[in-house]
Amino acid sequence: MPEEVKITTEGIITALSKLKFTDKNFPKAVAEYIWNGFDARASIVELDYEFSAGGLRRLVIRDNGHGIPHDQLNLKFQPIFESDKLKDDGNNRNTSQYHGKNGLGRLTFVTFARRARWETAYQQGEKTYSYSIEILGNKLELFSGLDENPEESNKQPSTVVTFSDFKEYNHNKYGKNVGETELLEYLKREFCWFLELNKYKGYKLIINGVKLDYSPLIGDEENFTLTGKRQGEMFSIRYVRWKIPLNQEYSKYYYLDHNCNELHKEYTTLNKKGDRFYHSVFIASKYFRNFKFDSTEDQENITGFGRSDETFKQLTEQLQGYLRRKRKPFLRQHAKKVIADFEREGIIAKKDADSFQLIQIEDLEEVIQEIYTTQPRIFLDLSQEQQKMLISLLNVVLNSEDRDEILKIIEDIVELDADERGELAELLKVTEMQKIVKTIKLIADRQMVLKLIEECLFNDSFGANEVDHIQKIVESNTWLFGEQYALVAAAEDTFEKALRNQIRILSAKDEKVHIDNPDKNKQVDIFICRQNKHHKGVHNVIIELKHPKKRIGLEQLNQVKTYLSVVLSEPRFNGDSFSWEFILVGTKYDSRGLIEREIKSYEGKGERGIVQDLENCKIYIRKWSDILSDCEIRHSFVNNQLEIQKNRLIEKTKTASEAVKQANASSAAM
Repeated sequence: MPEEVKITTEGIITALSKLKFTDKNFPKAVAEYIWNGFDARASIVELDYEFSAGGLRRLVIRDNGHGIPHDQLNLKFQPIFESDKLKDDGNNRNTSQYHGKNGLGRLTFVTFARRARWETAYQQGEKTYSYSIEILGNKLELFSGLDENPEESNKQPSTVVTFSDFKEYNHNKYGKNVGETELLEYLKREFCWFLELNKYKGYKLIINGVKLDYSPLIGDEENFTLTGKRQGEMFSIRYVRWKIPLNQEYSKYYYLDHNCNELHKEYTTLNKKGDRFYHSVFIASKYFRNFKFDSTEDQENITGFGRSDETFKQLTEQLQGYLRRKRKPFLRQHAKKVIADFEREGIIAKKDADSFQLIQIEDLEEVIQEIYTTQPRIFLDLSQEQQKMLISLLNVVLNSEDRDEILKIIEDIVELDADERGELAELLKVTEMQKIVKTIKLIADRQMVLKLIEECLFNDSFGANEVDHIQKIVESNTWLFGEQYALVAAAEDTFEKALRNQIRILSAKDEKVHIDNPDKNKQVDIFICRQNKHHKGVHNVIIELKHPKKRIGLEQLNQVKTYLSVVLSEPRFNGDSFSWEFILVGTKYDSRGLIEREIKSYEGKGERGIVQDLENCKIYIRKWSDILSDCEIRHSFVNNQLEIQKNRLIEKTKTASEAVKQANASSAAM
């Protein structure tokens, strides 16, 4: 006769490790015993434990299930890699009725203890009997209790598993707080959906006397009813969205009868989309009592109704539509985080954009958000380099005349259904119009500001002065001197304050600073800076503004040179990547001709208005008419198309104070 092959303790431990039951996964092992309780039709499972610095000191699991009948002990404890739980009814594979199926769950204690003891009570006829079973960690293939005679008992059917002779664990891994937190969080992710499924049947998991609270895992929930087509069948629906992925349970529909008994479960159509939309949908109705979930259409004609029934088709369509509606705002919110990641990683260069580029970037981000909301896998399945290439391509196409080609690009990556294609096509039209409107508004507002400052400079009836009006407009509209600048300092700000502001702008650090220079308390009119793309350089501009009625002479130029000396004396203003411009702005020069000679001496430099050129510092004298003219030229490419009538933009503005208010409230203000 051939000999029976027996598995050894070493073989069992190897098998457990392949199933990821190791001493590093203690919560997973404990969860197996809780599942054993629920598999035994328990409605309440209790876990009592105590941690110490060296690891576990006590671990007991109780359940009020039907116990382990002694005459079935050999069947339930002897087979390895085989479980009786799925033998009774093949339909169990499509329900949550039984969890264990490999026959190893009762042996997972070996990962954290050396001994496990079961005390079980079961009902047989009118009487209840009890006995005990024990397994040692070094003899996992053996168990006691088979030869023990059960004793008649007055206990209710139940099972208590007590573990002892615990293994020692690293305190950092399983110290009292760390071990308890890790265990509780794992059990929440493991059992939340199952407890939701059976909440109306009173199922509970009690840990150290306290009912397990998994509510922090719920991101959204809703209860509602649907009515069927055929005879007005009522369906009670409970929807739950989970904030995090669950341990082993994907997003599913759970079909229950009117007594909340589970009959069938299956995946929803929104599984494995990579979008973090984790959900469970529980559907209860009398309709499912005789429903044939796995029958063919021919079988349904003979035995009852199933998936081809119009009511079920309608229900499925309504549930799928409901989930899509729930998913949309969730994805739209998450898309903002994805876009923020793109900005942080430099895939979208929003930080370095000027006002016009910003409109294009906002258009790009809105399209990305809608694409992600429609099909998140488009971005999630790509590497960072691929994401960068795709977004660059989208940006180019969005700013071309072939905007509709974006749909073709997307469909080359993922398949879009008719609804998704229609939504994206409509969005491309809407965002294009929004971008045009924003651009027109920005240009119109800038033209308005140019006209306002011109009136303040040259219209005496406006009553403008340098500090209260002209400077206030320039502070909020630094684009007058170039795009992408950040305001570092303005009137009444000393150089020490300016340096502190500059450090904060460039590095997000708020530091106390001290400058050792007798002119450190000099106050500049405008100090702006710009960090070049990829942080390769910092360009700084200090502007000294003069009212048109005040002529520019050597006194004013020397004032600017004083600012230059303060900058040169402070090392933190003179990094290797720093460059400086000092601009003295006015309308007329004094009558002595000294300023004209200063400008003429630097004519060979090829730069208009330059009067001093050091290694990384330059001083310019500019007229207000030149500043305004340069702005006109920079905007002419759009102005010619929009044909803005400037005077109409400000026809109701009559004073300098009104001009400041109007300019600084516009979209042109930085």
